[in-house]
Amino acid sequence: MSEVLVPKVYSVVIPAWNAAATIEEALRSIVSQSVPPAHIVVVDDGSTDETAALAAAFDPRVDVIRQENQGCGAATNRGMAVVATPLVAFLDSDDLWLPGKAERQLALLETRSDLSGVFGRGQIFKGASSAPELGPVSDLWGRTTLMMRTEAARRIGPVIDPLGGRGDMIDWIARGRDLGLEFELVPEVLSMRRIRPGSLSYGRDAEKDRGYLLTVKRALERKRAAARAVAAGDAHE
Repeated sequence: MSEVLVPKVYSVVIPAWNAAATIEEALRSIVSQSVPPAHIVVVDDGSTDETAALAAAFDPRVDVIRQENQGCGAATNRGMAVVATPLVAFLDSDDLWLPGKAERQLALLETRSDLSGVFGRGQIFKGASSAPELGPVSDLWGRTTLMMRTEAARRIGPVIDPLGGRGDMIDWIARGRDLGLEFELVPEVLSMRRIRPGSLSYGRDAEKDRGYLLTVKRALERKRAAARAVAAGDAHE
């Protein structure tokens, strides 16, 4: 095993809300990695079930932070604030990592110093992972497949919870690209994304989907502001 693949180089942040039914399975998929993390931070975002207790009892590497319900982005930010490792990865509390996920991404980040973050493909599924109802495989540019350099993550700033709750990571990644950060998606299935009633990603919902529209609006505003800045600079030359 090469030097980059030794433990203690990455932490994992899991925002969780009423995830008692899935949090232990999510944590198991992390600690069973060929390269396990040094630290796992579960941010319990105002759960009313046993999410926090189950996570705290699962493994000594798991720290639980509890806060009033503020949204998935706010919970992600709270977790990132305590990360002390050079790399940070994320997982939604009802999703799973596949074996070898961390090792594959760690190796790529070691060999590609130009990359700030690495995503992967994901297998959509419903039901229990022991007998899943499989859906399509897709490129997952989101929390569940992302591993990145902690310094780069902090350069982007906070994840913003949009109206409806959807689109937070799309906005965050776009802001990173505006800063010149490089992201790459590994063309391999590295995670499983669970679709279940009540989750933010379940089905089409006009109110929840408002976040996507706001993400596009913010991106256009940033491009216009950048264009105005360039024009102003040219006018002063």
